[in-house]
Amino acid sequence: MADAQVTRKLSNGAEIPVVGLGVWQVPDGPECERAVAAALETGYRLIDTAQAYGNESSVGRAIRSSGIPREEIFLTTKFYPGKRDARVEAEKSLERLGTDYVDLYLIHWPQGGPTWAWPGMEAASEAGLTRGIGISNFGATELQELLKVSQIPPAVNQILFSPFDYRRSLVEACEDAGVVAQAYSPLGTGRHLDDPAVERIASATGRTPAQVLIRWAVQKGLSVIPKSTHKTRIEENFAVFDFELDEDAVSALDALDTTNQTPDALSRSQKWWS
Repeated sequence: MADAQVTRKLSNGAEIPVVGLGVWQVPDGPECERAVAAALETGYRLIDTAQAYGNESSVGRAIRSSGIPREEIFLTTKFYPGKRDARVEAEKSLERLGTDYVDLYLIHWPQGGPTWAWPGMEAASEAGLTRGIGISNFGATELQELLKVSQIPPAVNQILFSPFDYRRSLVEACEDAGVVAQAYSPLGTGRHLDDPAVERIASATGRTPAQVLIRWAVQKGLSVIPKSTHKTRIEENFAVFDFELDEDAVSALDALDTTNQTPDALSRSQKWWS
C-alpha cells in the first residue's frame, strides 16, 4: 500500500499517483470491472478512462464494489471533442461513473483547435464536476496557445510517451508551464516488450521489460498509466518503486527514441483527427 502514496503535486494542489491503470480498448463489462478491481486490490489509486472508451460505467461499478472510499481514488475521464459542450458531457460522464465528481477531466485531443473547448472545461471545474482539468495529445505549440486564453491552467497533459517516443522537448515545455506530463502507452501496446535493448536491461536488473519501461518514465518525472487486463501483469506493472535504473540503462533507453525528442504530441501520421 505504500506504493500507492507515490505522487506528484498538480498545480491545483491535488496529488496524482505516479502509476495508475489505463483502460483504453478494454470492453465495457466484466473484463473492465475485473481489471479495475485487480488494480485497486493491488494498491493502484489512479484509474484512467474516457468518454470515447465506452467503459465508464464498468469503471464506476468496480470502484463502488471495491469498498475503497471514493476520496482515496484518483479518477480521470476525458472529454470527447467530437461533442460540443465539455460541461454537459462531464455531467453525462458522472452519471455513467456513478460519482459526484472526477479528480481530473481532460480534453482527449485537440480536434478543432486547442482552445475552443476550454471554456466548457473551466465551467465543469467551476461547477464542481471535476477537481482538476487538463489536456491530452497537445503539443508544445498547442499548449502555449491554450495558456494564453485560459483562466484555469491545465494541470496535466497526457501524452504518448516511452523510450521509443521520448518527447523530451514536450515534457520540458509542460514542466516550464507547471503542467505535469502523463505517459500513456508506455509499453507501446506491448510492442516494446521484445526489444533487445529493453530485454537486456531487464535481464541485467532482474526485472521484466514492462517494469523497465514504466520505471524509465517514472524516473523522467511522469505519471504513467499502463494498461492491462491480466491480474499478474497489473501487479507487475505496479512493482516499480523498489529499484532504480542506473545512468547507463537510462541512456541506453533514451537512445531508442524515434521522435528526435520532439515537442509535438503526435506525428502527422499518428493523428486520428483533422
